[in-house]
Amino acid sequence: MQIVVSIIVPCYNYGHFLGECLNSVLRQTYNNWECIIVDNGSTDNTKEVAAGFTKRDPRFIYQFTDQRGVSFARNLALSLSQGKYILPLDADDKIEATFIEKAFHIINKNEKIKVVYSDAELFGASADKWILPTFNLKDLLVENSIFCTALYRKVDALSFGGYNEEMKEGFEDWDFWISMLKSGGEVYKIPEVLFYYRIRASSRNSSLDKERQLNLRRRIVENHKELYESHFKLPELLFDQYTLNNELKQIKGSYDYKLGRLMLRPIRFIVKLFKY
Repeated sequence: MQIVVSIIVPCYNYGHFLGECLNSVLRQTYNNWECIIVDNGSTDNTKEVAAGFTKRDPRFIYQFTDQRGVSFARNLALSLSQGKYILPLDADDKIEATFIEKAFHIINKNEKIKVVYSDAELFGASADKWILPTFNLKDLLVENSIFCTALYRKVDALSFGGYNEEMKEGFEDWDFWISMLKSGGEVYKIPEVLFYYRIRASSRNSSLDKERQLNLRRRIVENHKELYESHFKLPELLFDQYTLNNELKQIKGSYDYKLGRLMLRPIRFIVKLFKY
């Protein structure tokens, strides 16, 4: 039987999370899948955890490679995949049992739809609903609004060379979605929580300092320069917007700001009474 969906799971020293991730794959109500685990040079028990699944179910495939970054690992999985559709899944995240079934039926019946994802929840170090804005290409150029675990056609990814292996420090997903959608195509978000994103005390993107974040954002603009210039008269102002937003977040999170708001609360209440 021809494989329809290939799930690609890069893993680097996440053996302690990998079992939970792969169990969520095993529970899928849609059965015509393969899951390619690319061990990106792990030195922990990733190989042993993966072996437990490959022995249990032949749809799991394990591939070891030297550590060359998550984009390389995903591209390697793409080259090994047999499915028409691809679903990336990070080794510390998980999907609801009906994710693939629902996403497949949506993308398979509409050629205009290039990407299908869902509502999401955060779990781990913190737990909450992950509020994501409605997709719009211009907004995507300002901030990434699609997490990596979204179903897409393999042929679309291959048309622009897959994941950019130069984006080794982060934001490779953002760069990928821009490449995928810059030539058009619709995006569909399933209005159900079908994806769970693990929050860890320290993650690759959250640990990026401000200067490295700015450098990565500049690189994304350079990678898609014509697209940015077609949507923004001065794309470099996006960097200023990012810096100002960060400064505003820091101010709002400061003790002085919170104390000031607390002290002003009774004054606001009195002013409100006089308005009435």
